[in-house]
Amino acid sequence: MKLKPFALIVFIVVFAFSSCKKYEDYPPEPSVEFMDFTLLRDDQGIDQRGVLRFSFADGDGNIGLYDSDTLPPYDYNLFIRYFERQNGEFKEVFLITPNYINDTTIVYDTATFNGRIPILTPAGKNKAISGEIEDTLFVNNPLSAFDTIMFEVYINDRALNKSNTFRTPPIVIKKQ
Repeated sequence: MKLKPFALIVFIVVFAFSSCKKYEDYPPEPSVEFMDFTLLRDDQGIDQRGVLRFSFADGDGNIGLYDSDTLPPYDYNLFIRYFERQNGEFKEVFLITPNYINDTTIVYDTATFNGRIPILTPAGKNKAISGEIEDTLFVNNPLSAFDTIMFEVYINDRALNKSNTFRTPPIVIKKQ
């Protein structure tokens, strides 16, 4: 019978320590890590798009751009470079897409895989943040006969701290 008050005190102390919220401690520069890449086939069995999935962490939580952030260096914060294996070596490829001004004039634009991550800063005192990001990308370059591609990825936070860079493993796409 004398152990009950002692057991109750031990339970309260253990509960108090276990219920204390533990915060992750990340550096203020963002970090990214490749998770996976899933190809998406169209009705004809051709790989047209793919979903890139990666994790991120940032100690001060200043990941993301506001809608009003549109001018460099705040136009993009997700940077993706596209490579094709050409003659056994990966080479960066800049895709060219037609942009029709009218029926007779065609201007060609350089396509980019860069993107915008929205504001992710958490509420509260601790701003450390981590999570996963998915981005759907076009993978089938119709102007190329090469079928093996790779992406290189990094992010910037609002303080323009650049994360580490990762490369996806080689991705073999079905073109036809």
